[in-house]
Amino acid sequence: MALRNAALALASVGLRPNVPSIFCSLLASRSFASVETGYLYAKSHEWAKVDGDVATVGISDHAQAELGDVVYVELPDIGKTFSAGETFGVVESVKAASDVYAPISGEVLEVNSELKDKPATINADPYKSGWIMKVKVTNKGDLSKLLDAKAYEKETEH
Repeated sequence: MALRNAALALASVGLRPNVPSIFCSLLASRSFASVETGYLYAKSHEWAKVDGDVATVGISDHAQAELGDVVYVELPDIGKTFSAGETFGVVESVKAASDVYAPISGEVLEVNSELKDKPATINADPYKSGWIMKVKVTNKGDLSKLLDAKAYEKETEH
């Protein structure tokens, strides 16, 4: 959170932070990408699709478009717990390596092991087959801090 706030402060005066994250790399250039309804979005460009107590998590189409061709995805361990805003993995592309943050608090139930052999699945279909992990939601209060599709689309228009 502190890094994101620092990145925003730097960006507001026209400086680009030297911090590897999806959030920071997107400050400099934004592009138009699809935003799916029915998903919740973090300002750091991860999404969560909640079904009961389980949330599927990935990165947005906007994030994958800015990263370029994804060549590696570091997946979290099953059983690991994360708090909202905590780094849970890394997505590497031909252009950059970027931390990926948990949009909500939870325990990892499943990871998309297909991404080990086919990381570019994130580029092809970030919202369906390009999901990264499924978590048991441990703090539903985190959901109220996320953006709906309309608000996220507005956030990425800057």
